[in-house]
Amino acid sequence: MVTRKEQREATRQRIVDAAIEAFSELGFEGASTRNIAGRAGTNQGLVTYYFKSKEALWRAATDHLFNELDEQLRAGLVRLNGAPPRERAREAIRQYVRFAATNPKLTGLMLSEGKSASGRLSWLVEEHLADLYKRMARMQPLREQAEILPHAYYALAGAASLIFSLAPECRQLTGLDPSTREAIETHADFVANLFIPPDETEAKEPAHTAATAGPNGNA
Repeated sequence: MVTRKEQREATRQRIVDAAIEAFSELGFEGASTRNIAGRAGTNQGLVTYYFKSKEALWRAATDHLFNELDEQLRAGLVRLNGAPPRERAREAIRQYVRFAATNPKLTGLMLSEGKSASGRLSWLVEEHLADLYKRMARMQPLREQAEILPHAYYALAGAASLIFSLAPECRQLTGLDPSTREAIETHADFVANLFIPPDETEAKEPAHTAATAGPNGNA
């Protein structure tokens, strides 16, 4: 039997999930708590009960996405403890691509907030984006090329996510369905090797395949 606490948690999560969709598609200004309540299948009063303001809900939605990304990045690297730094860097990129494939709303949310300076953008940078940027700065060989780091950061963001954000276009233009497990893994390997190409000092090992990922492309 479902407890009242579990019901409340489920309702709150439905609201957060609906908010992620709304903020990604409509932006902060375009999304309303009424619209979010409708997407969540609940009433507006419950939205304001769980979240005292629209910005508080936006922060909760953003936290949820980035916490899931962090969990996936960490889980993917646990298997590679002791592996060479370049291979760990490639696996981090693969995990980022897999997350972008199954969570394209993150890209929409980041694009919406990144286009203009605001208190929300400052919070987003301080709470989440600065950590991602620092992680990338520690990757080999990027940590030895600080001058190109800003370019690499934004190039990776686009390379990892654009094919999934524009999935309908990709299907019509190329005939490829980027949401399939095979396509996700091919793209993950391609992007990882594009940014951190194997060098002559690394052992020749088979590229990671779909076997490293779960049913939805997650590790």
